[in-house]
Amino acid sequence: MKGKIIGITIMVLCAATGLFAQETTSKTSKDEMAIRANVRQMETGWNAHDGKGFAVPFAADADYVVVNGMHAKGRDEIEKGHTGIFTTIYKDSRNVATIKSVRFLRKDVAVVHTEWNLEFRAGGETRKGHALSTMIMTKDKGKWNIAAFQNTWIQPQGGN
Repeated sequence: MKGKIIGITIMVLCAATGLFAQETTSKTSKDEMAIRANVRQMETGWNAHDGKGFAVPFAADADYVVVNGMHAKGRDEIEKGHTGIFTTIYKDSRNVATIKSVRFLRKDVAVVHTEWNLEFRAGGETRKGHALSTMIMTKDKGKWNIAAFQNTWIQPQGGN
């Protein structure tokens, strides 16, 4: 009888542990999907040449460091800057995002690495840019936002 009780207890604990693991995985998956949706929103905004649409996933006080080292502060400034480039150098551009990793530092903080492949016209010819961004996303009141964004050009391999 004692053996049966121990066996049943072990089975119940294993089942409970399995349910907890499924719940945690499910929650993480929902959070990761929301984070990935933010990257897709940026990509969609860029390809629609819509500064406001591009800036939607950013926190109101976000930090944005451009590939040339310029620093924009806040969603409004990010929107304004992108509206400007979408009407000039990047007006005919296309940018494709590939999420390389999403890593949760805490349940409400994640670091996201994304490769960006940009095509644009300049000087009468098509040019390409390849960059890697590091984003710190935070979850506040159930919503994920980009708190910090750093974009860095990826240099072609084999060259100086």
